[in-house]
Amino acid sequence: MGAHDGDSGGESARPESLRQWARNLHALDFEVATRAGLSVAMPLVVLAGLGRLDLAIYASFGAFTALFGRSEVYSTRLRTASSAAALLIACIVAGVLLSSGGGGLTSQAIGLVIVLAVGVVVIRTLSLHPPTPLFFVFAFLVCALVPVPGGDVALAIAIAVASALLALLITMSGWLLRLGVDVDRITASFKLLKPLPRRAVLRPRAWRDPGVWLNVAQVVVGGLIAGAIATVMGLGHSYWAVVSVVAVIPPTRAPYSVSRAVHRTLGTFAGVLVTALILWWQPAAWVLIVIVAICQFGAEIFVGRHYGTALMFITPLALLMVHLSSPDQTVAGLLIDRAVETALGALVGMATVLAARLVRLPEPGRGQ
Repeated sequence: MGAHDGDSGGESARPESLRQWARNLHALDFEVATRAGLSVAMPLVVLAGLGRLDLAIYASFGAFTALFGRSEVYSTRLRTASSAAALLIACIVAGVLLSSGGGGLTSQAIGLVIVLAVGVVVIRTLSLHPPTPLFFVFAFLVCALVPVPGGDVALAIAIAVASALLALLITMSGWLLRLGVDVDRITASFKLLKPLPRRAVLRPRAWRDPGVWLNVAQVVVGGLIAGAIATVMGLGHSYWAVVSVVAVIPPTRAPYSVSRAVHRTLGTFAGVLVTALILWWQPAAWVLIVIVAICQFGAEIFVGRHYGTALMFITPLALLMVHLSSPDQTVAGLLIDRAVETALGALVGMATVLAARLVRLPEPGRGQ
C-alpha cells in the first residue's frame, strides 16, 4: 500500500496485499535455497568436527557451485554447474598458489584481469547464471590475499575441490526428486517443486561480440581503480571494493541501472549492522555455521526478488565466512572495511555504468 493511499482505501487494500504476499511466498524457490544452504553448511560441519575451521573459506568458495544452474533443466544444468565448479576451483587454486608463493600486488592485479576476462567470456558463452563473474573474483581475491593457514596448500585445494563436487551433487539431486513425478500437477497443488523453464543457450562465438569486451573493460577498469583506491587508503580488505564493482556492473548487454548500486550500498550497511549484532554476543562456532546456512538460504530466496533485502543475508554470510576462517581479526575493522569499501566500489561501478552508456554497440550476430 503506497503512501498516497487515503484512509478510505486502506481497509480494503490491506487484505489484497496480504493475499499477494502469500502468493509471492509460495512462489519463492525453496528448493534452490535449500540446496545452497546444505552445500555451504555440510563442509563447515565436517571442518568444525576436525577442528580446522581456519580452512572454512576454501570450503565456502567451493560451495558456490550450488548457486549455478538455478532453474535449468538437468540436461543443461550439469554442463553449466560443472563448468562453474571447474572455474571456481581454478580461481581458488590460482589464489592459493599466489598467496603461498608470496605474490605481490602486480601478480594479484594480473590475476584479477585474467579472472575477470575469462569469467565474462565463459559466462556469456555458456549462459551461466548468475551472469556476472562476482563469485569467481571473490574466490580468487580472498584466496590470493589471505595467507594459507599452516601452509597447508594441498589441503586447502583438496577441501575446495571436495566442497565443489559435493555442491555439484546436491545441485543435481533434484533430478531424483522428479523421477516419475508429475511436476506440473505437484507445482499447481503444493508449490513444492518448481518447473524448470531455463535452457542455457550456447554462444560459441560470444568472444567476437563487442558487448562482451565492453563488459570486460568495465569490470577490469572499475575493479582495478576500486582496488587501487582501497589499497592507497590503507583499508584492510581491498577485495570488498573490487567485488562491489563487479556486483554493480550489469552483465553483457543487460540494461544499465544505477539503482543496483544504491540497493547494494544500503543493503550492505543493513547487513553490517546485522553481522555486528550476531558477533556482539560471541556465539559458538556451530551457531555461526547454522547462521551461515540460514543466510545462504535467505540470500537465494530474496536475490531474485529484491536485491537490497538479499544483501541483508549476503553481507553476514560473507563476513561470517571470513570470521570463521580468521576469528582473531578485529570485528570492528572487518565490519568498517566492508561498509566503506562497498560504498567505494558502488560509486566506481556506477561511474563505469554511466560511462558505458556513451558507447553504441552493434547488434550481436548469431551465436554471440
